[in-house]
Amino acid sequence: KRNWKRVFWFDAFCLQLKPFREKQMRRYLNNLATFVVCVACLVVILSLNGCAFLPGQQAEPAQDSSSNLLGNSEMFTRQLANELFFNLTADRQFRFAVSGFVPVTTLSADLSQQGPLMLLGHQLEQGLTTEAVRRGFVAQDFKAANSIIMNSDSDRALSRDLSHLRNNQNVDFYITGTLTEQEGGAMVNARIINVRNKDVIAAATQFFPAALFWRDEQVTTRNGMLYRTEKPQVRRLGSGD
Repeated sequence: KRNWKRVFWFDAFCLQLKPFREKQMRRYLNNLATFVVCVACLVVILSLNGCAFLPGQQAEPAQDSSSNLLGNSEMFTRQLANELFFNLTADRQFRFAVSGFVPVTTLSADLSQQGPLMLLGHQLEQGLTTEAVRRGFVAQDFKAANSIIMNSDSDRALSRDLSHLRNNQNVDFYITGTLTEQEGGAMVNARIINVRNKDVIAAATQFFPAALFWRDEQVTTRNGMLYRTEKPQVRRLGSGD
């Protein structure tokens, strides 16, 4: 009889717990369903955001007119510097000097050749000096005068006069390069050269569009000859013209 009573009490106790267990199970299933829905929504949002950064869609602004490129030479210089300094670690013990970039055929600047890229070599010298300092390298300006030069209408600290400069420049590496002019721009080939043994320790190549400096023109010069870069618009005359 005692065993029978114990079984009866146990069964009664289980019957009382059954609604409580079912309530807990419903709550657990509801929480699980809410969690699954939240995860699914998060995945959908991340997928939509990822579509906005597909490589194929990033190329569209580059196909726009030259107005988007005008004055944006800093971006191309930064891309060139990223490749040039990729395998180098900044060391404050070494000094870098950035020289002007010159045409690959003559290795000398000729400002008489008017064109959109006539100052590209000078701009690369200034831009790469900035990029080197940003990355922690020590850039030495070899055109810095021994003292400030004062004129009647201006003062300056840079000079190309050798009498204003130091005779010996404490430089370990040169940053220099050449320009290969092409239709619509120029191919820039940059390199870092060890001053002592002339070894090239780093090199990079980047195309610079001519539209970075000038707007597209219908007429340009090439080897002293005039060339039309765009076809002239043809006006069709009607019968009454």
